[in-house]
Amino acid sequence: MLSTDLKWFVVLAEEGQVTSAADILRLSQPTLSRRLARLERQLGVELFDRHGRRLRLNQHGRLMFEHASRALTELTNAEERIATMISPTAGTVRLDFLHSFGTWLIPDLIRGFRAEAPQIRFALHQDAAGLLGERVRSGHADLAVVSPRPDAADLQWLLLSRQPLALAVPTGHRLADRPAIDLGDAADEPFIAMHPDFGMRRLLDEAAGGAGFTPEIVFESSELATATGLVSAGLGVALVPVARVARWPDGIVVIPIRGARAAREIGMIWAPDRPLTPPVRRFRDFVARRT
Repeated sequence: MLSTDLKWFVVLAEEGQVTSAADILRLSQPTLSRRLARLERQLGVELFDRHGRRLRLNQHGRLMFEHASRALTELTNAEERIATMISPTAGTVRLDFLHSFGTWLIPDLIRGFRAEAPQIRFALHQDAAGLLGERVRSGHADLAVVSPRPDAADLQWLLLSRQPLALAVPTGHRLADRPAIDLGDAADEPFIAMHPDFGMRRLLDEAAGGAGFTPEIVFESSELATATGLVSAGLGVALVPVARVARWPDGIVVIPIRGARAAREIGMIWAPDRPLTPPVRRFRDFVARRT
């Protein structure tokens, strides 16, 4: 298969319909249908189950999609690397980050960097901390901004900052009037927590373990905004980072936490066994100078 075949097949598999895929690819529907028929004859199997105008990948199609997506990613990476070799100041930085950094830290870093390197582009991706580490290892991302520090020897770490941790409680809660607390003071409270793959969940588990209790989790979320919203509704309390531009919903009080585990480290990771392209290295060094 040529790279053009990979692209149209991946688009068709994602859209599940010849009409919309043809529009995206700027092909006629008969042309796309003929390409699919030719590919299926070449492989000797059908790749889709037909349901009217809808196409759904069958077991052969799912296998082809998995490998085609991977191959297309590798070809795109190769093209970007070659472009970088030709013009080191005009490549792409594939930057991953946690959802909670998307409103302040990442925009601030990119804004500052683009002032001195406006031709360098960014390919951005958000996810949970544990998944971001895997994306860096696999080469799907060049750099990732995560918290807390991964417990992994195969990832390089650059400390960017430390954020204080606090407990979010509903207005009128028994702890709401305190200037600061130990996390153990909330041992009997129901907790709104992040999903297990998220960095804040790891921090909660570690801090609670250090305080001698296992938190009662009544709801797991993938967004800090959702967690604090549920706290304001009186469904529980939540461990939260105190960001520079934090905007808390009405109906909650954020109480600083005392102790050695009362802050989270924010840092940048990359795979030291894979050479960084000049634009990626330039961005990493720019971030390092700001710390």
